[in-house]
Amino acid sequence: MSNAGRVTIAGLAEQLGLSKASVSYALNGLPGVSDETRERVLALAEQLGWHPSSSARALSRARSDTIGIVLRRDPSLLGTEPYYMSLLAGVESELSETGRSLLLRMVGTDSGQEVAAYRRWSAEARVDGVMLFDLTFDDPRPALLEQLGLAYVLHGNRETLAPGKVLLYDARADAEVLVTHLAALGHRRALHIAGPAEFEHEADRRDAVGATGRELGLEFAFAASDYSMGSGERIAAEAIAADPGITAVLTSNDLLALGAQTALNRAGREDVAIASWDDSLLCRLGTRPITALDRSPEEQGRRSTRMLLDQLAGAPTPDHRARASHLIPRATSVPAPAPAAR
Repeated sequence: MSNAGRVTIAGLAEQLGLSKASVSYALNGLPGVSDETRERVLALAEQLGWHPSSSARALSRARSDTIGIVLRRDPSLLGTEPYYMSLLAGVESELSETGRSLLLRMVGTDSGQEVAAYRRWSAEARVDGVMLFDLTFDDPRPALLEQLGLAYVLHGNRETLAPGKVLLYDARADAEVLVTHLAALGHRRALHIAGPAEFEHEADRRDAVGATGRELGLEFAFAASDYSMGSGERIAAEAIAADPGITAVLTSNDLLALGAQTALNRAGREDVAIASWDDSLLCRLGTRPITALDRSPEEQGRRSTRMLLDQLAGAPTPDHRARASHLIPRATSVPAPAPAAR
């Protein structure tokens, strides 16, 4: 089956009782084999950990002109996440200027399906490179992509994650902008509704928010969430009921902010300030538009795409940093209530 333990096309063909040509067609997504045969070949290749040689991979991928993105999101909910919709618009815009295409897959929350997608894309030579989001602690994906020989770009806060392959955000600078704004409004106790605790960027945000808050005399309570409007509403309602001294809410995205605002409105607490880490149309609508950080997600999509295309071309990318964020104060930038008279 293999040379020195390496799985080969000849070995796969022998085990499956097929010709080497049929196995090659199946692995490379070419016509000439039935769907049933292709599925058999791909299933065995994935089981045995087969991946193409670097020379074959380079030849095939030079012709794909496609980059891939796998999102661990429910496909039915993607339209409710303005950040990703804007970022993908930036990716598509940059690709359209170079005649390339985007292959997008949404696989729910199962990390195994994401890994399987990368393995299949590699085996079929479907994409030239991929983009990664929502890095977790000890994330296996960079090492897997290195093994598969797929070019990639990460969206993250630390260059050490993959030197030269990270579009860098500045969690500390973003936190300073948001927390300084709330502190200047006189708030001294706030709630930070963050995203999932396993994401590295959420840990970075939490550390930066806590550190900046301590410097400015603003104490934060923290709660993790799944980024949904329902979670924002539930967490804000519970926190305000348990601690009426909270006078400001900072959320990790716009949906959480909208949910928090719904809970606060229901409780008659329009005196509580709200600020979102992400801006979108959702933050601008309604009778009380929400203060938010404009992080330019469309430009982020363009920059990360340029980085990936430069990497594929063997060209340097002069700037690996995302555009600096800026705050847009709106109606929810309310000052802290005056202390009750004794």
